[in-house]
Amino acid sequence: MEKNQHILKDQKTTICFYLYDGVEVLDFAGAMEVFSYAGFKIITVAKTKAPILSQGILKITPDYSIKDAPLTDIFAVFGGSDDVATNDPEVISWIKSRDSATKNYFSVCTGAFILGKAGLLDQLTVTTFHKSITNLQKAIPKAKVLQNVRYVDNGRVITTAGISAGIDGALHLVSKLRGKEVAEAIAKQIEYDKYVPEQGMDLSLQQ
Repeated sequence: MEKNQHILKDQKTTICFYLYDGVEVLDFAGAMEVFSYAGFKIITVAKTKAPILSQGILKITPDYSIKDAPLTDIFAVFGGSDDVATNDPEVISWIKSRDSATKNYFSVCTGAFILGKAGLLDQLTVTTFHKSITNLQKAIPKAKVLQNVRYVDNGRVITTAGISAGIDGALHLVSKLRGKEVAEAIAKQIEYDKYVPEQGMDLSLQQ
């Protein structure tokens, strides 16, 4: 397989990557690589179309702003300076406005705080970056926040621990939507030998 060749050409599954100033590069880049190989149509969205700066290093020009972003099947958020989005009422209101059209939510690291502020994690079992477990529990008292788990799948909502755990969660989601063989092929393609299918907590199997 050539470097930029997708394993699947089907572009029917769409995913919105919401980015902001200070977002962690590997939080979104690792998951983006996985979803790209899976054939998902990925769009990047920020509050405005102005370039944002990831970790003070990487300049990113978003495809859309919250004013013109199309609806997508999956909504994904990531860690870093997550308070930029968490404490922005306009952004949180925008996330809520898309809820009826969103099939799945996906967060990496402290991106869980953003979903939590939008009320999407209440009554769920979730996880986040290991140093933020206590703070997330305080921020979302109606959720059960777990440590020492790579990801937690509630069916509609998947939250993951930090950085590389986002790759595990992304592969898990691909496995659900495209099949285990596709997820394993992607892990091999990106030489991610840490991938162990079903190593996270999949609560959707209990529903």
